[in-house]
Amino acid sequence: MTGRGTPSRFLQSVLQNGVGRYVCQLKRISLIFSKNAQSSLGARNFIEEGVVDFAKKNPGTVVYISPEPCRIPRIVAEYLNGTVKEEAITSKTSQQISELVTKLTDQSGLDIIRIRKPYHTDSPSIQGQWHPFTNRPPAAGVIRPPSDETSA
Repeated sequence: MTGRGTPSRFLQSVLQNGVGRYVCQLKRISLIFSKNAQSSLGARNFIEEGVVDFAKKNPGTVVYISPEPCRIPRIVAEYLNGTVKEEAITSKTSQQISELVTKLTDQSGLDIIRIRKPYHTDSPSIQGQWHPFTNRPPAAGVIRPPSDETSA
């Protein structure tokens, strides 16, 4: 926690994900819905229309469909780091559920927090951050735009 009361951290990737190959962090997704309830209508439509397409696009993610007598249909997403996120899908359309499932797939399972710096390294340089004028010879002088008097 910082002085502002919001958590923050340095920018980092999940286990260097994407350096060699990308590994989807979503391990398992469960759709829990009721067979009869009106609030589960969008979930039933998503199962009929979009769940097979989602499973084909994401072969590394296991999809469970659980018809249970429940009032509130929900999606439970489990990630490789052990995080479990639960989202209620009461009275949502098939398209909204598809967008929610895509959002959960793209996340890493880590909490969304403020990032302290736009860059981070495990072995920081004592020279400072590089920029285009780091090794510029001082004799070159200051670069200025051409003035109207010299160009005429």
